[in-house]
Amino acid sequence: MTLEERIAASRTSIFKAVFPNTTNHYDTLFGGTAMHMMDEVAFITATRFSRQIMVTVSSDRIDFKKPIPAGTIVELIGEVRHVGNTSLKVHVAIYVEQMYSEDRMLAVQGDFTFVAIDEHKQPVRIIS
Repeated sequence: MTLEERIAASRTSIFKAVFPNTTNHYDTLFGGTAMHMMDEVAFITATRFSRQIMVTVSSDRIDFKKPIPAGTIVELIGEVRHVGNTSLKVHVAIYVEQMYSEDRMLAVQGDFTFVAIDEHKQPVRIIS
């Protein structure tokens, strides 16, 4: 499989409903909850790409563009954007959709860096 095919095959998309127990006093999704969901999708994407033990080493510039209200649906999309020797970068975008209309917009996006590790928690080469 080529690098481009592996990247395409590892693209991850997850849908979630935004319920009141995940919102703040403004009735919008907690930023920390959004970041948690993004890291999870990024981890799944990185693991699907490498099929190795992957750990998050950084998150880069998470931009909150639109609030995500309770009672909406979000789609999180993870895509590998860069592959290094032992690390890779995953871009995650959150799109918010109204439940009863087709309105959809980009709400949050950011990048996460992962490193492949061995059983001794030492960095290892990403298998290509």
